[in-house]
Amino acid sequence: MRSRKRNAADIAIARNSNESAAITECLKLINAGNLISDNDVVAIIPNWVQNKTPDTGIVVGDESLGTLIDFVKSRNPKRIVIASGSGGGNTKEVFEKYRKIIEEKGCEFIDLNEGPFVRININHSMPSSTNLNRLYEEVTCMISFTQLKVHEEGIISGVVKNVAMSWPPSSEHGTPKKNTGIHNDLHGFIRAMSEILPIDLSVLSANPAMIGTGPGKGIPKHTGIVIAGTDPYSVDTVGARLLGFKPQAVRYLYEAGQKGLGETDIQKMNFYGIPLVQAEKDFSLAAYGTSISVD
Repeated sequence: MRSRKRNAADIAIARNSNESAAITECLKLINAGNLISDNDVVAIIPNWVQNKTPDTGIVVGDESLGTLIDFVKSRNPKRIVIASGSGGGNTKEVFEKYRKIIEEKGCEFIDLNEGPFVRININHSMPSSTNLNRLYEEVTCMISFTQLKVHEEGIISGVVKNVAMSWPPSSEHGTPKKNTGIHNDLHGFIRAMSEILPIDLSVLSANPAMIGTGPGKGIPKHTGIVIAGTDPYSVDTVGARLLGFKPQAVRYLYEAGQKGLGETDIQKMNFYGIPLVQAEKDFSLAAYGTSISVD
């Protein structure tokens, strides 16, 4: 596996009712432009799990995806690919909601549920290998963009799970992607996939976030908060805290921290923008009507 572009756990938190403005602020705070060079093949993985609209909190916003594309384009990479493999529907049907913005920006689109494929072994028992779109061998910079959600099996749905579940093709694993045993040990599978799919830049939006239950039956709440960072496990750790969980409560985060895959200790992260405790209070007030922090 190639290394992430930046090993440091640089985390930015911004709050703005305009999701695109919050994303832009976060990217500036962590100097994310340095992650992309003119030789890179950049793959942006948006959460397109179902054929829904962004206001539901199930999938990402089209305008905010456009903002992220503009940021990447400003670094003049060799190639930009919008790649996703819907776990709960037809990716091409979801793509239609984003077609205009993607075509206007001049980006490629690849359905990760389709081939050509390469066969990859993973550090997991069931499944122990999976097909992945050939883009896997070509990408040099990966960006995960998703909404923050409470998840009925994963505890949270964040940037790590977004990539882990987007790449395995539904032609092999079914719709939803359960036929080969992925959900028998979902946390183990997420951790294993994260070992072979390094995420260089993560954008986790809580504008809206989904509370109650997820990934598709919860309540969307606009909190204005966006988290971005260079370590996906750190970003998900912060997202988990907004929802009220420490990393010990989210097994794939606990395992990642134990294996040294990324940083899950907030004392070892470099924070920029809104302080974490303030973000926790702002999120809980917007989502639940009561201001609380984990610690």
